[in-house]
This record gives sequence, structure tokens and C-alpha cells, in this order.
Amino acid sequence: MSVVAKVFRGELVDLTHIGHVAVVDSMGKLLYHYGNPDRVTFARSSAKPMQAIPVVESGAVDAYGLTDRELALLCASHSGESFHVDAVRSVLQKAGLTDKYLQCGTHDPFADYAAQELRSKGLKPETVHCNCSGKHSGMLITAKYLNEDLETYYKPEHPVQQRIMKTIAEVCEYDEHKIITAVDGCGVPVHAMPLYKFAQGFARLSTPEVLGEKRGKAVRRLTNAMTAYPNMVGGTDRFCTDLMKVCGDRLFAKSGAAAYYAIGLKDKGIGMSFKVEDAGKGIVYAMVLEVLSQLNIITAEEFKKLDKYYVLQDKNHKGELVGYTKTEFDLIKD
Repeated sequence: MSVVAKVFRGELVDLTHIGHVAVVDSMGKLLYHYGNPDRVTFARSSAKPMQAIPVVESGAVDAYGLTDRELALLCASHSGESFHVDAVRSVLQKAGLTDKYLQCGTHDPFADYAAQELRSKGLKPETVHCNCSGKHSGMLITAKYLNEDLETYYKPEHPVQQRIMKTIAEVCEYDEHKIITAVDGCGVPVHAMPLYKFAQGFARLSTPEVLGEKRGKAVRRLTNAMTAYPNMVGGTDRFCTDLMKVCGDRLFAKSGAAAYYAIGLKDKGIGMSFKVEDAGKGIVYAMVLEVLSQLNIITAEEFKKLDKYYVLQDKNHKGELVGYTKTEFDLIKD
């Protein structure tokens, strides 16, 4: 078993978490791994930077005058804070659309204070509060710009989703017909492939010149927007945001549901993908920091700024410390 972390209660190991890591270059060469780098799993929202590529390539971004801040939102799993909500509405309004076109569903904002604010006003969350509404707004403006049906943009057979499927296959250099699809939480197709192939995709995003001139420029705009506006990619007290703030322009990162994570090291041609089998979100963040530390990608000072995501403590109902979680694995060099 590829144990990545152990949960101690007192001095006894109470739980173990199983996970996998793949560190790959842009040619698909496995550089380091732990667990099973061939593990086929859904990338979930980690695919959002790739899903945003056709929005830029279509011409919709320039035609509707989206800002770099709004570009970052297209790649986001945002927290539903007011600045996220306003940006979603701005993207749609620039294309002559409103949030009534969004098909992403609703949930409470990820930011507790934003959810409490809605409840205090007697309001219910709207589609714009959904963490995927930025991605959906990008899909919608692409359909609008290309004069495609706006009601069914989320369905697998729609040209919007067909372009996304083709783009993911090309970026990851993986046979489109081998990509396994299902339905994501927001209703659009979700894509599964081996961890190492998705890591290769992020490696290629990190050196976009390998993708050709047009696609390379589109990717560079998106990844630059993510690192310039990390608050738009996640939000207050979110790991993606804090990691990119601490590391600056050195890496871009995107979380996915069910403890998936992906990172591209900018201009290094190196990508990483992570998966924790029991969907331990907090565990995958600690796992990411452990790998970045083992590979000397972040300094001790930078690591310390993120240690709230690494030092995981269990407290009882009285707030007393009763246990802790410790990452426990070493990467294997290939």
C-alpha cells in the first residue's frame, strides 16, 4: 500500500491514507513517483485551466474584452466571495448574457463568511455562487461568440464540450477515445486518464511553446493570469490561492474534488499530479507540500508560511489537542 499519511490519536496510528504522485516532464518521462502513477482517475476541477483554453482560442476573450483577472476566474473553483460573484456577472454581461444561462447548479459559498452573509439577509445562494460558475461563464461566452446553442452548452455532444475534450487529449498527448468521461458536480463532462498523463499535460502547460504558437499564447495568458490573480482561482484561506501567493510566478496550481491536485512548474517543463484514495482534501494539500519540499521547489521560509496546510491537528469538542496527522512517504526517482 502506498501510505502517504498516518493519523495518530495519542501514540497509536488510528488511520492511514493511501495516495499516489506522478512528477513528469513535457515529453511524458516519469521523473519521480510514489504509489501508482498509472492510476486512472478523474481530474475533476484540476482540468479547469485546460477547459479554459478553447475560450481564449475561440476569440471570445478578446472579442468581449475580458481582463486578466477575469481570465483567472475561468480557471477557478472560487469561494463565492463578492469579488468572485461580481466577476462572473461581469464576464457574462460583456457577452450580453446574464446568470440565468448558467447551468452549474447552486451551493453555499465555500467562504463561510460569504455563506453567513447570505443567510443573515435571508437570501439563498444563486448559480453565481457555485464554485464552477467562472468555468461555466467561459463556456457560455464561447458558445455565444460562435453562435452555438446556449441552452445545451454543458452537454457532452455540444461543440463547446467537444472542443474541450479534444483540447485535453492534445495537451496531455493522450488518445481522446481512451479518455473516460462521466458527469462532474456542476453538470459538465469530467475526464479521467492516468495520473502521469495529466501531469504531462501540466508540464506542457508550463512550457506552452511546445503547444504551438496560437495555443502557446493562449496558455501563457491563462497561467499568467492565475499567478497574477491567485485570489480569483480560489479565495480567502484557500490552498491554491495561498500556494501561488507564496511561490509567486514559479508555479500554477489547481485543486480538484475528491482530493485531486495538479501543479505546473513555470518554464521548467515539469508537471505533477496527486491523488488521495479516500478523498482527504486536507491530506492532499499536506502531500503537495511534502513533495515540493522533497524536491526543493519551495524554501523552508515559504514552507513555514503554508504550514497550516501541513500541520494537521485533531482536537476534541473542548478544543483540546488529541491527535495529529503526519505525512510519511519518500518519492521514488525514476
